[in-house]
Amino acid sequence: MTTLMNTYGARTLTLIKGEGSRVWDAEGKSYLDAISGIAVCGLGYSHPAVTKALCEQAATLLHVSNYYNIPKQQYLADLLIAQSGMQKVFFSNSGAEANEAAIKIARKYGNDKGVKNPAIIVMANSFHGRTLATLSATGNVKVQIGFEPLVDGFIRVPYDDVAAVKAAAKEHNNIVAILVEPVQGEGGVRVPAPEYLNQLRAICDSNEWLLMLDEIQTGNGRTGTYFAYQHNNILPDVVTTAKGLGNGVPIGACLAQGKAADVLQPGNHGSTFGGNPLACSAGVAVIETLLAEKLIPHVKILGDKLLTAFKTTFAGNSKVVEVRGKGLMIGIELNAPCAELMEKGRAKGILINVTSVNTIRLLPTFILTDAEANELVSKVVELVTEF
Repeated sequence: MTTLMNTYGARTLTLIKGEGSRVWDAEGKSYLDAISGIAVCGLGYSHPAVTKALCEQAATLLHVSNYYNIPKQQYLADLLIAQSGMQKVFFSNSGAEANEAAIKIARKYGNDKGVKNPAIIVMANSFHGRTLATLSATGNVKVQIGFEPLVDGFIRVPYDDVAAVKAAAKEHNNIVAILVEPVQGEGGVRVPAPEYLNQLRAICDSNEWLLMLDEIQTGNGRTGTYFAYQHNNILPDVVTTAKGLGNGVPIGACLAQGKAADVLQPGNHGSTFGGNPLACSAGVAVIETLLAEKLIPHVKILGDKLLTAFKTTFAGNSKVVEVRGKGLMIGIELNAPCAELMEKGRAKGILINVTSVNTIRLLPTFILTDAEANELVSKVVELVTEF
């Protein structure tokens, strides 16, 4: 009997090593990882810059309390500010915790303004985490069942529906913020209309709300700009990220600017491990590598290539409802539930993910070779054709 809680169901594959875009199981079989640890390992596995940074930091100081200055934390914050256009950073251990910080900023912002029971607009089909507050903000009833009572203070509207946001503004006088994903990842790689974020920015400005973007999955180069909002040439008030920031080392960040930058003050929030030297060393190595190797513009080029290949190949295929994506976030929606394709993909030597019941989600590494990109397309096409 396993001593692990059964939170992930039966796990039949044991991975023991990785290099580049490939991982190997205990029997020595290799797999092309087309989900990169669920959008985490953008630089692939065993990247020399990350390995070097972690080894050097481990030899000096793994952890120190946030009671003291942490030079690597400050340096990583400076790098994030330079890439984002934001002003202040709070470091956490995960994306859910980064979103918790954002929710607390919105609540305190509202309370400081005298708003009674401040509320946040969130979207249907969204995913923000599994803590009680982020679970309550999430727009998926399936992951909420059994955890009632949920946290109050969230007003849900359809995704990519500006009219619904405006209607909510008329119905509720206690709204203080909007929390939204620029692309819904867990929700099936849903890409909104091009001007959606710009319109939300305008609504927030006219109502003195905070625009808070959950870029846990879309950040750190995943969509072809450092943050996805940069495609729209706007600045949010708050942006959260995690996943790819540490390339496998747990780290999250909540960034704020303008009226949100100084909402949290000493005693309002904190973290024992958040922003410790080891995690920040990984983050520094990731950002410096993304910039030095010009990987972010490469993500856009590679993503466009993969998206075009899938759209061309699946044109007229009755099994495929839609191919959509942005950068190296690609969703292939089928006309039936297709979770079985994850196991069938393993048999072909490729790791894929199925989300939102019927959508193949592809989140490959940024360092795919041309041969690996062709292999990815070929094997996914085989899976869909045989489905």
